Amino acid sequence: MAVGWFYLSFYSLWFLGLMCIILTIYWVQLWHGGFAWDGTLLMFNYHPVFMVVGSVVLYSAASLLYRLPQSWVGPKLPWKIGHAMLHLLAFILTVLGLVAVFQLHRRSRITNLYSLHSWLGIVTVFLFACQWFLGFVVFLLPWMSMWLRSLLKPIHVFFGVIILSLSIASVISGINEKLFFSLNNATQPYTNLPSEAIFANSLGMLVVVFGLLVLYILLVSSWKRPEPGILTEGQPLLRDGE
Repeated sequence: MAVGWFYLSFYSLWFLGLMCIILTIYWVQLWHGGFAWDGTLLMFNYHPVFMVVGSVVLYSAASLLYRLPQSWVGPKLPWKIGHAMLHLLAFILTVLGLVAVFQLHRRSRITNLYSLHSWLGIVTVFLFACQWFLGFVVFLLPWMSMWLRSLLKPIHVFFGVIILSLSIASVISGINEKLFFSLNNATQPYTNLPSEAIFANSLGMLVVVFGLLVLYILLVSSWKRPEPGILTEGQPLLRDGE
């Protein structure tokens, strides 16, 4: 029963993640003209896509890698490398999303980092960079002592959850800010809930649901990787899957 519920939650999660990506691309393609890496508003359209793909979906995939029962047996190093590489890919896409914004602002002479959304976003990226670097040094390089790893692991996990929560907050505040800018006119004001507003608000809610499901899977104790040599009654996935 436990393994069935786990995989139902897991596959539902990735369906939601895929929908978040597809709907974000559809939003900027249909209402904002598509994509072009040319310093115009079309370049900005990469920003929401890269942020949803990188800081939300791929970040979540990396965070959940150790929840797979297959990661609980055999050598841990390949899973560590996969965890680090997925996070690195997520970080690269997140940085590209920032580049798209800063390039547009530079060419359009718009001030950087003036809104609450931008403050949330830059703090999230800074914490993400620190988290990845310290995780690489402490948990992947071989010379770090086990007692220090054990000491820092809860802190690493805690900040992983914090960064994901900040990423979700940054994305939904960014969607809201974009709607305020694009629907700031007399013919289709945001307050009249035109079709773009309904679509993008729904996208924001979908991102929230995705994030909540990720946090649920992360926090269920029976779905956490057991300590070496220990498989308690509260961690039944391997038994159910044998």
